[in-house]
Amino acid sequence: MRLLHFFILASTIITFSDVDSFAQPRKEHQLQVDESDKKDGDDLLDILKDTPEKKSYTTAAFKTSRLVNGHSIENTGKGVLDFRVNHRFGNLLNGTSNFFGLDDANTRIGFDYGVTDWLMVGFGRNTYQKEYDGFLKVKLLRQTENKGMPLSLSYMGASSIQSMPAPTLPAGQEYHFSNRMYYVNQLLIARKFNRWLSLQIMPTHVHYNLVPTTPESNDLVAVGVGGRVKLSNRVAINGEYYYRVPGTEQNGYYNVLSIGVDIETGGHVFQLIISNSRAMTERAFIGQTNGQWGFDGKTGSFDAIHFGFNLSRVFTIVRPKEFRGGGDSMY
Repeated sequence: MRLLHFFILASTIITFSDVDSFAQPRKEHQLQVDESDKKDGDDLLDILKDTPEKKSYTTAAFKTSRLVNGHSIENTGKGVLDFRVNHRFGNLLNGTSNFFGLDDANTRIGFDYGVTDWLMVGFGRNTYQKEYDGFLKVKLLRQTENKGMPLSLSYMGASSIQSMPAPTLPAGQEYHFSNRMYYVNQLLIARKFNRWLSLQIMPTHVHYNLVPTTPESNDLVAVGVGGRVKLSNRVAINGEYYYRVPGTEQNGYYNVLSIGVDIETGGHVFQLIISNSRAMTERAFIGQTNGQWGFDGKTGSFDAIHFGFNLSRVFTIVRPKEFRGGGDSMY
């Protein structure tokens, strides 16, 4: 009987010893799993830290692709057609004799198109000297929201042809077709400082194939400055001024100053403008403005102030991929 009790006690001790031997490796295995999960989590955090932050570009520095008369840093969106109608009237100060300039109007009708996110082209026809003009605008740098790029930079190149009747020249002289042509090169440098203030600088070169007299330069150099102050979500005040570098300007013309009010109404942007220029192409309003803002003490009035407006209406021609598949859209 005692021998039986001895064998039972020995069997119990061996059983509990085996249980402890199996339990210990399981605990060690659990610790290894926890350490592995922790290591994987640390690796994931390291990957997230090493991932570069996605660039966020500044948008809507200006309401449209035009500041007032000249170009702004903005482009028409990819696949979007911008139909533009511009009017510049006669001298506002002539009074009722020409209905405050409304009887004497210049008109430009044009189309701008966004080829890509960085390339925009345009074409227009002006009643002023029956001029045809075309341009392209390329985005070179874009301002970012973070500390990456502090400003935006674009290049604008344009050419125009006036189709007025050829002038009468002395015998032996010939009026060539190339005499009708003009070329413009311009850099647009802009910065949006906050949601209500944007500023822009516009170094400009204009080449005239034909100038009135031999001493006058065929190449005009000018520097423009402009800005926008946003008053509300739909209204903003714009201004621009072009200073012609002495020695490059033509005789009898003045620097141009223009002020405008932008009013957005759905798909339209309506700009009301006052300026001392009636022209709407760079070669004319920068280099050949024949009126000035100066006050004439004898007459008690300004020399020349012209009222005008720009009307812009955009249409989506090619929808972005994320919006394809629905019905036709227009905005």
